[in-house]
This record gives sequence, C-alpha cells and structure tokens, in this order.
Amino acid sequence: MKEILSKQLELIKPTSKEKEEIIGIGLNFAKELREKLKKKKIKADVFIGGSLAKGTLIKKDNYDIDMFVRFEKEKDILKLKSLLKNAKIVHGSRDYYHFNINGVLIEVVPVLKIKKPEDAKNVTDLSYFHVNYVLNKIKKDKKIIEGIMLAKSFCRAQNCYGAESYVNGFSGYALELLICHYRSFKKFLRQVVKNNNKDNQKIIIDDAGFYKGKNILIELNESKINSPIILIDPTFKERNTCAGLSKETFEKFKKACEGFLKKPSSKFFIEKNIGNELRNKYGKKLIIMTAKTNKQAGDIAGTKSKKFLGFFISKVEKEFDVKESWFNYDEKKNVAEFYLIVEKKKDEIIRGPPISALENLKYFKKAHSNAFIKGKYAYAKIKHNLSFKDFFKKFKEKDKKIIREMSVRELNLI
Repeated sequence: MKEILSKQLELIKPTSKEKEEIIGIGLNFAKELREKLKKKKIKADVFIGGSLAKGTLIKKDNYDIDMFVRFEKEKDILKLKSLLKNAKIVHGSRDYYHFNINGVLIEVVPVLKIKKPEDAKNVTDLSYFHVNYVLNKIKKDKKIIEGIMLAKSFCRAQNCYGAESYVNGFSGYALELLICHYRSFKKFLRQVVKNNNKDNQKIIIDDAGFYKGKNILIELNESKINSPIILIDPTFKERNTCAGLSKETFEKFKKACEGFLKKPSSKFFIEKNIGNELRNKYGKKLIIMTAKTNKQAGDIAGTKSKKFLGFFISKVEKEFDVKESWFNYDEKKNVAEFYLIVEKKKDEIIRGPPISALENLKYFKKAHSNAFIKGKYAYAKIKHNLSFKDFFKKFKEKDKKIIREMSVRELNLI
C-alpha cells in the first residue's frame, strides 16, 4: 500500500512549472482586480482560496482558481459585476463569475467581510475562516497535504466528490477536515470501513469541542443530522460540513474503501467512464437515455436532471421491473445520462374502486375495457406487452407537458 500511495502522489502532484504558472495567473489576476477596486474606491480584499491556497492542488486536465473578493459592505457586492465585464455570470444564492485565462478557470466569488462566523449571510462568507483553519493544521503537520490530495483523488475516481445535489458526496473542505482529523488517508479509510452504518451508527466529529458533553444529535436541527457522517465545521458550530452526503454515496464510498484496504491497487484512483463500464458489462440489455435541461450548467441542471430521472423511473415501473438504474451528469456538456436494466412485467390483475363508488367506477371502466366485478370491487387485467422503445415514445407524447415543466428540453433514447 505504501508503494501504491507513493506512486499515486507522484502522479497527482502538479509539476513545479505547472504550479508556478497557475500561481502566476492567480496573483496577476488578483493584482489587477485590487487595482480596479481601489480605482472605484470600493473597500474590499482579494484573496486566493481553495486548493491553490492550501497547497493541496492535484493534477488535472483543467485547473481552476478560487478567487474571493471580501467586501466590507454588502451593498458594494453588486458593484463587482461592473468590474468584471467579460466574465460569465453564474447564478446562485449570490452570483459569482467565471474567467478563462490560458486554460485556467478563475472563479471570482464575492463574500462579506465578517468578524464572526455566525454573522455569515452565505456559506461562502466562511471561506476565509476555512482557508486559515486548514493552513494552521497543515503548518503543524505537513503530511496532511498528501492525505488531502490522496483523499480528493480517490473520491473523484469513485464518483463521490462534490457536495452538489446530484452527487451527494464529499465537498473539498469536508475531505480536508476529515484528513485533518484522522491525520492520514489510510486512517480515514479504516475508520469509514469500521463504521456500521447499516445499524444507523453515525461517524460524529467535533474537533473544536463545540458540543463537548452534549448530544449532537439532539442539539442540531434534524435536517443537519441525516447524513452518515456528522462533521461539525470547526469554524462554525451550526454547520455539518457533510450534511449533503447521502447514505447511498457513503455506502458506495465505503465499499471502495473496503476493496482498497483488502487489495490495494492504483485502479482505485483511476476515474471511470460509467457508460463504457456498463456497456461492457450488460451489452444490448443496457438502456441508455440522454437528457438536456434549459437550466444553468452545474448543480442546478444536474439536480433537475436527477429529479427528472426519479419521475421517469416511477413511470417505467408501471410497465417494467427496474432491476438497476444509474445516473451520470456531464457538467461540461450539460448533459445527463440515464442507464437502466429492465425486465417486462408479468400480466397482472389490479383492483379498482368499490362498486359503491359509482363515479370512480365509471372512470375505471372507461380506462379499462376488460374491467369486471368480483365481490365488492372492480378489477381489470393489465397486459404488459410494450417494448421499451414503444413505451418511451408513448411517454414522451403523453407526458410532454410535465417533461417541459421539469425543464427538460431534449430527451433521447440511444
């Protein structure tokens, strides 16, 4: 394992030249932005956050820089737009901005300068505290950097990285805190495997000791304790940084941890193409669909697409037995992919309304020409003889209004 992790670190560490170029781009952009703010007499600090600031940047095809503009007055946040005329606006609880400089994505995020975390009006207002907390931990133990890099690389490969609603995984900050707590990547994996989540046993971490001598499960709001890991933000006691982690994603991650610890291999760090894997495994049995929404690429479009998949499966289940289903969202293409394995349902007899409910009985007979009465109820025999292709065509026509209302503009069967 030691050899595998050592080799993996060599693969995921950016070269000195790459780091110099990225840091140079970030520093130059920050300098120009500070000058623009000063010229407009807007009181705000500019600081680089994220992996670049913490030294935990991992090698990838396209790098990004988190650039925070910390405003003293909330009303001045709206002025940022006029200073970033060529930026792509990304809408959220607070709009932020995208720039692409020499292939590096710079994400400019406006935040409010606050003295205490509890004064935050947006989760991004806590970013300054997050950077300082992790940097202080790293200063005390440099090995934490390698643990964080390995954790992020491992989670990306296992499709567990990202707190977006369509992923329900670990955010970058959550992984940083977990490694700060466990001190190493290997210890983190071992503790995950030890957890008996099937008995609803949660991993609870409160490194700042905010709830010392108290029951966190009672103290926190119910919406914040549903996740398998409760990781209290050491900079803000009211926040569970793993609140977005679903049980489904955690179990998938846990299984990967078990596999790696049992038989360490570099394959656990290789990002998989879910489509290719499923095609190879199931061949012609695999049903593949693609969907495009008219929503903003990223969390919004991904979440909408996943919600639509849930609706679609509820319709499929009326005609077929859904054995397995998978969801994948490509943010670059803004396209969602649905993968299904289904089997035809056997013909069945369904029970309708009681014969005393005359109005309902009338509609039931109209919907089912073969309806019959047995005892006090109406019944009908349902035949499931549609092919999936015919079902899909019928679904698109019959439910086109709902499809449109759910923001899906393209839906194709491949």
